Amino acid sequence: MIERPQAGERAVLVHVESKQDPRGPDFDEFIELVTSAGAIPVATVTTNRDRPHPRFFIGTGKAASLKATVAEQHADVVLFNHELSPAQERNLENLIECRVIDRTRLILDIFAQRARSFEGKLQVELAQLKHLSTRLVRGWTHLERQKGGIGLRGPGETQLESDRRLIGQRIKQINDRLSRVRRQRRQSARSRKRALLATVAIVGYTNAGKSTLFNRLTDSDVYTADQLFATLDTTLRRFDVTGEHPVLLSDTVGFIRDLPPELITAFQTTLEETKDAAILLHVVDCGAAERREQMSEVRRVLERIGAGATPVIEVFNKIDLLDEVVPHVERGADGKAIRVWVSARNGDGLHLLLESIAEQLNRENVHKRIIVPPHAARVRAKLYALGAVIDETPMDTGGWAIEITLAAARWQSLLATIAPELRDFDSHDVEATMASKSPRPETAAV
Repeated sequence: MIERPQAGERAVLVHVESKQDPRGPDFDEFIELVTSAGAIPVATVTTNRDRPHPRFFIGTGKAASLKATVAEQHADVVLFNHELSPAQERNLENLIECRVIDRTRLILDIFAQRARSFEGKLQVELAQLKHLSTRLVRGWTHLERQKGGIGLRGPGETQLESDRRLIGQRIKQINDRLSRVRRQRRQSARSRKRALLATVAIVGYTNAGKSTLFNRLTDSDVYTADQLFATLDTTLRRFDVTGEHPVLLSDTVGFIRDLPPELITAFQTTLEETKDAAILLHVVDCGAAERREQMSEVRRVLERIGAGATPVIEVFNKIDLLDEVVPHVERGADGKAIRVWVSARNGDGLHLLLESIAEQLNRENVHKRIIVPPHAARVRAKLYALGAVIDETPMDTGGWAIEITLAAARWQSLLATIAPELRDFDSHDVEATMASKSPRPETAAV
């Protein structure tokens, strides 16, 4: 993995306001990114520009002022709350005589610090290398040509070409390894499908409380902290939902405004867990000043990864930080829960969230009576394990007549594996399919 700066470096922050881009990078969020990376802000340089300066991004006068500030504060690094072109980055470093890092590289560095799993480290390194490969084109112009003249001709390959080739080879190696990981994920997904396990994925803006909610629902100990991107690696745990037990809960990487495209591409494999989920729990910091913008950013990323059509329950978290807000459920015109107000830290309102998840998963139930012959006892055991049995009558000829209620999606998956071993008992006894708004009866497993 590419080396990153040591923590605790003195940093000068640069932020540019633009009337042409009112929804540009948020400065308060930038401060959180800087502190999450381990840097120590010692000064801030702000300016207003209608468009970026082609050479220094901030203009020649402000660049000279920035150089003086860096020297005065003995800063180790300059951090821009914007994306710089390779040429702008090089020009600023030559002028200031100090490392210059833009917003994209800052986020990549935070991801490099947070990645723990083998897959996560590979994904971050892939994103870093793809970003670095763009820096080779215009950032390293001193390496573009071999020197000419007697005694000055190179060996046939410039340093730029050599570095580009080495980076390309490493990107190919990482992609090959991630392809193997992707195959393993698909195999795991098939296993979950055979086990008829529904997946509920937690998504949301970074630091909205996703991991805290995950720990509450699954009684886990996933690392949590009041910082951006505290956790990166996707975690799966089982938890019980009335009428659907068990269900897999997935905790995914947090989103942020202007998330680098390299990271979205690199984490595509991980984010597939989100695309295949039955329900998305969109966790929102209800007290955040930029709440609407954060929610819009999450929706944009979900659309980009192909999860825009997945049913969503918005979880407005951190109500313990607001006055006179109690846990409650907001419903749409069709009666479906669309928003639940909770406090993941205190556990307030989580019973309402679980009820809303159960309603969504069990909204369309299949209600049937079926014959399970003696040789298909495993089917009977499976139905009991799923909590689907309402009533059972032993038959004189052997086998069982069983009345079941099961979520429609789970029934279809079950049919694919057990259809040859059972037949309808009497389609007139019970409606074949009915909408159910109340959880089905619990039945002890055999």
